Amino acid sequence: MKQILVTGGAGFIGSHLCARLLKEGNYVICLDNFFTGSVKNILHLQQNPFFEFVRHDITTPFSAEVEEIYNLACPASPVYYQEDPIQTVKTSVMGAINMLGLAKRKKAKILQASTSEVYGDPFVHPQTESYWGNVNPIGPRSCYDEGKRCAETLFMDYHRQNDVRIKIIRIFNTYGPYMSANDGRVVSNFIVQALQGNDITIYGDGTQTRSFQYVDDLIEGMVRMMQTDDDFTGPVNIGNPGEFSMLELAQKVIEMTGTKSKIVFRPLPGDDPKQRKPDITLAKEKLGGWEPKVNLEEGLRETIKYFKTIL
Repeated sequence: MKQILVTGGAGFIGSHLCARLLKEGNYVICLDNFFTGSVKNILHLQQNPFFEFVRHDITTPFSAEVEEIYNLACPASPVYYQEDPIQTVKTSVMGAINMLGLAKRKKAKILQASTSEVYGDPFVHPQTESYWGNVNPIGPRSCYDEGKRCAETLFMDYHRQNDVRIKIIRIFNTYGPYMSANDGRVVSNFIVQALQGNDITIYGDGTQTRSFQYVDDLIEGMVRMMQTDDDFTGPVNIGNPGEFSMLELAQKVIEMTGTKSKIVFRPLPGDDPKQRKPDITLAKEKLGGWEPKVNLEEGLRETIKYFKTIL
């Protein structure tokens, strides 16, 4: 039985990860300050004697006897990370320093949940890990984009300078049960609007694209990444290369929910990337042939089913 710390463990992705690690027979410490996470996401885990919840903000130091750390803590949707941009940067940067310090002291292996946002509005398509990105350092999304980029820098420097065993993954748009209904992400937005019979809002002309990954595929990739040899640090893209326009996604949600909602268009927010698609060649090579298994229709079906229970 490993003692594993998951920061941001009450969040959308974190709660799925905690459940997976418990299922594999580990002792899991879930750390969250509930800024975007929710106690509802982990209620079903509380009865497990090997699950421990600690309310804590990782911008302040934390200590526990752990062998592995998954560092997921950070608001990940524009609605939340732009609400308090300074705190967002602190969470990414100071949080990384505190968790890397813990990993150094306990000789633990630590995984950083980075993001495809480090590529910004890319000139290279699809995005490979060798691409350095096109990020605005002073825009409204910079607190998140640059915070995550700085966290990657810290991880690599702790590895080079202090021999900390690190893993870096870059997560592409992920969706599934336990998403917040009001987090502003496109999949949850469209589904909630459709189920409530409201207009479905597309920002821009709807031609911008994203690659949508179901949460189970992401969790599988994260666990496999943590299990790789110490000499492989990443970064590695974890995403679904299936590419869809915003208009295609909206039409798919309308079809699957049977709503009478109409599509309306609004101006595109600043620095919103026009296209996003992962090159997962490295993930397939290094993570035991990992690749996404859940197609968009199957994943949307499960996500719609979840939102019907909470709305």
